[in-house]
Parts: sequence; structure tokens; C-alpha cells
Amino acid sequence: MGHACTHHPAPDPHEHPVIAVIAIIAIVAAMLLIAWAGLEVHGTRHIEAALVEPPIEGDLGGPLDPALKPEDARDVDAAVTSSRFATGFSP
Repeated sequence: MGHACTHHPAPDPHEHPVIAVIAIIAIVAAMLLIAWAGLEVHGTRHIEAALVEPPIEGDLGGPLDPALKPEDARDVDAAVTSSRFATGFSP
């Protein structure tokens, strides 16, 4: 009675393991071809520009000064923070 919901389907007798490996190789090859075509069409200038772009002066990557935010944005931030603490998700 305890095994009523445990069904172990038999593997497909018509599928050979070599076919499955070839299918995985074909999927990986398709992904590589799509990536290569994207590089050929769009180029790599945007990637190179992002890598060699100098950092912006004064950009520390930290949070903005709360005094610079509009009042409604501060209210939304306060509501989000309070709901995180209320549900147990603290920052």
C-alpha cells in the first residue's frame, strides 16, 4: 500500500545512450554557433568598451545620500524596509 504512488517508468527501449550523448553535443554546438553568430553580427566593441572604460570619478558604488532622494522615494524605501523586517527578511 505504501508504494501506490511510486512509479518507476522503464527507460525507453528504443533510445540508445549514444543517441542521448549525440543530442547533448548537438545542443551545445547549437549554443556555441548562436553565440558566435551574435559576435559576428554585433561585434565586440561594446564588450571592449565596457572592459576598458575608465571608472567615473567619485563613483563609489554605494547607496545614494537619502537627502538627495525625493520624498516619495524615501517613503517607498521605508515601507520596503519595514516589510522586510516584518516578514523576517532583514537586509
